[in-house]
Amino acid sequence: MERTAARRRSHVRRPAHPRRGCRRPRGASSRGRPGRHPHPPRGRDRQSGRRRRARGGDRRRHALGGSLGVRRVTAVVVAIPQPRADELAAELELEGVVVLSVVGTPVAVGAELLSGAGAIIVPASRAVLTADLIATCDRAGVRIIALGGADTRLLSRLGLSASLPPDAAGWQVAEALAADPEPTTEGPAARAPRRVIAVWGPQGAPGRSTVAIQLAVELSRRGRSVGLVDADTVAPSLALLLGLSDDAPGAAAACRRAERGVLDAAELTRLATRIGAGAGECEVLPGINRPSRWPELSDARLRAALMACRDWVDDTVVDVAGAFDADDELTYDLTGPRRHAATSAVLRDADLIVAVATADPLGISRFLRDHAELRRLTSPTPLVVVVNRVRHGPLGIDARGQVRRTLERFGGIDDVVFLPFDQRATDAALLHARPMSEVAPRSAFVAAVRGLAASLSPEGPTTTTAGSSRGSSPAFRRLRSALAARGGSPGADGPGSTS
Repeated sequence: MERTAARRRSHVRRPAHPRRGCRRPRGASSRGRPGRHPHPPRGRDRQSGRRRRARGGDRRRHALGGSLGVRRVTAVVVAIPQPRADELAAELELEGVVVLSVVGTPVAVGAELLSGAGAIIVPASRAVLTADLIATCDRAGVRIIALGGADTRLLSRLGLSASLPPDAAGWQVAEALAADPEPTTEGPAARAPRRVIAVWGPQGAPGRSTVAIQLAVELSRRGRSVGLVDADTVAPSLALLLGLSDDAPGAAAACRRAERGVLDAAELTRLATRIGAGAGECEVLPGINRPSRWPELSDARLRAALMACRDWVDDTVVDVAGAFDADDELTYDLTGPRRHAATSAVLRDADLIVAVATADPLGISRFLRDHAELRRLTSPTPLVVVVNRVRHGPLGIDARGQVRRTLERFGGIDDVVFLPFDQRATDAALLHARPMSEVAPRSAFVAAVRGLAASLSPEGPTTTTAGSSRGSSPAFRRLRSALAARGGSPGADGPGSTS
């Protein structure tokens, strides 16, 4: 009897959906459909998961328009050399990016080609990234995507993001179009206004040209594009101090082209000579090789040239003569050229004037005598007074205090910048015909001008060796690279760093 009852209990059918605490029989489904195992084999589950994720990604991509970049930029202009231009256009079409046109020569890009475009793809080279192209893109609201290994400093000066590889695929360009552009301190929206900085000083060689050269170099090291112009019609010296040919066209040729209305940024770049010093470089327009050629730098010509320079570089540093003769019109013919019209034109059109005086009794006396006439001519243009060649010899103890008190008493000048006298660095710069920061980067004069450039720069402080007495000499750059490869830096936290 007991065996028969046990056999009957074994044939009792269990419910298909067990309650809490009961084990689901093998082969039963959680949804009440027997025959389907709740846990399929592991390999099949992985493959089906991949398919589901792929289908979901395709649905999201199609919902965005075929590519992540199309959500932000739907149409581009490809302006790179052939045959890569056609290949990149085809790859972008596969990514869902609409290619409006393919231009083999970026120079031919005009406002009509950019109509309806959200971005333009160009090579990252100085010949292509001109001021005209950038201005055209800014007016049209078109973003620039650069391809190639261009200098990052050049791209930051132009307000552009980092360039892509020269052989970047279509999906890489699409990702760059979808991403937000990297914020730059010098973009078209945040870029400081372009300025003309005049470096003036009374007669007697106070060091105008030396200060102008080093100031231009330090401004360029802070990320500004700088042009250095020699408008001295009495004793032009920039070409000799920098080892340039005095027969170069320079400022005189720029004034002649400006008078005819054909002077632009490209022509100024062709006429200028580029010099590099440490981490910065600037464009130089040498002056006239003989003072007798002063009529070539007339008032109207030079003002037109300075107007073109504002579209050429961020800062134009102009070295002028000491005599400006504001009352020339009383002694000269009104229709004829005036002897010192170049100096007067630069001082009137300048956005900032750096007035240089020598730290000795004769230099301070000459400066105070001409300072009142300078302010009458240029007011209310900002004026920065710089006292050069500060030393104890001509003035005795507390030379800076004596100069400061004299300028405040007789000229009402209470803000003065002092530049120390460094004879060894000056001689080295004259010997090698190079900027002082390149031959003597640890000079006290270089450090003082670096501080002056920091105070005059519209941007905030940068990390380009600013505040370091070692500057950016080649030997220190090699040492810094070697220590950085090992995991340390001589200017990071060590005793050699300065704040």
